[in-house]
Amino acid sequence: MRASRLINILTTLQANGLVTAETLAEENEVSVRTIYRDIDALSLAGIPVYSERGSDGGYRLLDGYRVRLNGMSQAEAEAMFLSGLPGAAADLGLGSLMAGAQKKLTAALPEELRQSAAKMQAKFHLDAPTWFGENEQPLYLQAIADAVWNSKRIRMRYRTWTSEKNREAEPLGVVLKGGAWYMAAKVEENVRTYRISRILDLVVTEDRFERPGDFDLASYWNENTRRLEEELHPNTATLRLSPWGLNMLQHNSPSFVRSRMELSDEADPEGWRTVRLPVATNRHAVSELLRLGADVEVLEPADLRAAIGDEVQRLTERYRADAGL
Repeated sequence: MRASRLINILTTLQANGLVTAETLAEENEVSVRTIYRDIDALSLAGIPVYSERGSDGGYRLLDGYRVRLNGMSQAEAEAMFLSGLPGAAADLGLGSLMAGAQKKLTAALPEELRQSAAKMQAKFHLDAPTWFGENEQPLYLQAIADAVWNSKRIRMRYRTWTSEKNREAEPLGVVLKGGAWYMAAKVEENVRTYRISRILDLVVTEDRFERPGDFDLASYWNENTRRLEEELHPNTATLRLSPWGLNMLQHNSPSFVRSRMELSDEADPEGWRTVRLPVATNRHAVSELLRLGADVEVLEPADLRAAIGDEVQRLTERYRADAGL
């Protein structure tokens, strides 16, 4: 256990430069005193670790020192070959770089780990888009990625749901979600999300900007996704569902809705269950619920129940007219 921790300390120092004892202790889930002993052990073993005192102090490796990869465990080596999506890397223009990096990593591993990593690649494949969907190939994806990497301001013409708008922005990150590419960008002091496929024209300027030190892309995306899901599902409905309808609803609903479903403990004599869940506005909720046909009944709210009834009546009249009834 200690050997694994020592290797983790070394790789952390190599990756991050100056690191405090408190940070190392938190990452390795041990006390600061244990980290002090580990640092002493590394020094006695001839590893060039030295400390910097002061409020901004910590530990670092001597410049130029590198940790050998043969300290990796089998599980770590296998996991390395599951990280990232080759297709996504190619979309960003990084496909050859990823392939080259994996070749170098493979060559650096001991033979037994090399075989294990190759077996992992042979047995697992990652496919990000949903069924019947494909990754988008936005025209300006690679240009956006370059602007994000080099902190260059952009000017773009963007198509929203209702109009086209010109924007000047500071691109902070790129996210692949369900086969679609998005950009997080700072516009007029606010960070906003843009779907890259909706960018109609793009100019990457030579004007550089300072990336906010406190901006964390993963945290922003998670919070933005949660907020968007809440905005898309502002209402609550109570439904009665057949076993098939319940199965289809649970299978097709987004995770936000599934996590908030309140399902009755027992089925009624017909085998139907009652569920309370977040729903969209009436127009969108009607469209989603009609996919379940006669296997769903809206109990509440009354206006959604009425909207379902009105839509079914219009459909009945239309198809009866076509049949000459």
